[in-house]
Order: sequence, then C-alpha cells, then structure tokens
Amino acid sequence: MFDFQHFALPAAPGVGYKPQHFSELMADPGSVRWIEIHAENYMGDGGRPIAQLRALADRFPISVHGVGLSIGGEAPLDKDHLARLRKLIDWLNPASFSEHLAWSTHDTGFFNDLLPLPYTEATLQRVCAHIDEVQEALGRQMLLENPSTYLAFAETQMPETDFLAQIAERTGCGLLLDVNNVAVSATNQQTDPRAYLAAYPLQAVGEVHLGGHDEQVDTYGAPLLIDSHNSEVAPSVWALYQEVIAAMGPTPTLIEWDTDVPEWPILEAEAARAASVLVPAS
Repeated sequence: MFDFQHFALPAAPGVGYKPQHFSELMADPGSVRWIEIHAENYMGDGGRPIAQLRALADRFPISVHGVGLSIGGEAPLDKDHLARLRKLIDWLNPASFSEHLAWSTHDTGFFNDLLPLPYTEATLQRVCAHIDEVQEALGRQMLLENPSTYLAFAETQMPETDFLAQIAERTGCGLLLDVNNVAVSATNQQTDPRAYLAAYPLQAVGEVHLGGHDEQVDTYGAPLLIDSHNSEVAPSVWALYQEVIAAMGPTPTLIEWDTDVPEWPILEAEAARAASVLVPAS
C-alpha cells in the first residue's frame, strides 16, 4: 500500500446527476447536498456537459462513479481509459471516486453490463492489483461497490463479504455499500440480506447507494429482482437502509435513478426521505 489522498462527501443525501435537472438543481436543491456523475460521460474536452459540470462543482461536492474500468477483468486495465479518468479527476478534484466489483471486458470485447466474479484467491489477488493500480494512478483512495447478482459460481471459495473485507484490508480502499444490490442479490440467490449486512465490513464504508428495482419471477415461479434504477426505492430497501444507518451512523447516501428518469420534485423527495433517516426528527 501507499499514501494517497482521502476525501469525503457530506453525510447527507446526494443524487445521480441528470442534465434535465440542471436548472432546478441549481435553483433549489432541497435536501440534496452533493451529486454523482458517471465518469465515462465526462471524458471529453468541452461542450455543454463539461460547462454544466464546472458550474455544479462550484456549488456541490462531486462523486465520480466509474462504470468502465472492469476492475475484475482478467486482462490488464485499459491504460488509455485510466489516463482519461485521471485527466477528469485531476481537473474536477472530486470528493469521491468509486467503481464496481465486476468485469465488463474480455479480449477486445466490451459488454454493456457489470458482470459477477467467482470469489477465489486468484480473483482476489487480481482485483487487489487492479485497485492498487487505480489508486496509484489517481493518487487517492477509491471506493469499491458490492454488485447486484443473479447467480453464484460453483468455484467460489469465500462469502462476498469476506472477499470485500480482504480487498479493503489489502489495498486500503474504501467500500461503497449499495443496499438495493444487497436486496436484489439476496432475493435472487435466496439468502438473508440481514445476515449479509451483519457480516459486511461496515467500518470501511464511505458511501451508501439506494435505487429502485423491478420485481419479476423466473421460469420456476421464484421471485427475481432486476437492478433497474428506474423507480422509487422499494420499502424493503428503505427498511434495510434504516438498519444500516442505525448500525454505522450518518453516511453519504446516493439516490440512483438512471432510466425512466422522473421530474425533479420526485427525485428530490427520495433524497428528502434519505435525509429523514440520516437526521431523524427530534
């Protein structure tokens, strides 16, 4: 491990930024105290997106969330992608950077999905090496997000919570706890989300995510949840979130809503609900 900069978001609600909300967000953010952007949307050199981001950065702490590094991929990290990411991080100087425990590349192919990993010692070593490379390139700590999963690998050797704990210990990275992903994975794999959270290394968490999911059934009639980010946070996820915050205290919390994006008042209302959990009424 090496020394790197540590930054922090306010222990308050944030939202995933959507350009259609720019004017309302700047005029009246309501409960929103920070925003998240997807790194890959802002790797260009100019235009309206960069101009809006500069204006937002003058007012709000920014969280940069990557979706394209393929931290869990078998191949080396894409040096060009990492260089573009560093350029963005250097000028924006965000309060947080995060990525996913997943892979999305193989050979020359790129998949528009965040795909799961087998939790083995070999995978652990590869993920840790990639995280070390990212943190060294950026000169700062990154956060790693737990995935939403739909299956488990037969070769898995350890629970996901142990895998994440060892990554944090070996690399010094922080963790991003996506509570919706916990609910999705537990339902799909018929496990207990509260047992998962009881085993999760909460002391390493620097940020929490909340989002919506679709409820379906599989071919056998069993419940199947899809991590869709296209609706309000489900009541079951709010219940888990309340328990998480009770256990670890106020923590920066993002509302994710990436498709079927609502009008600003609906999104802000979700942020306000998170704020009521973070700072309960006396």
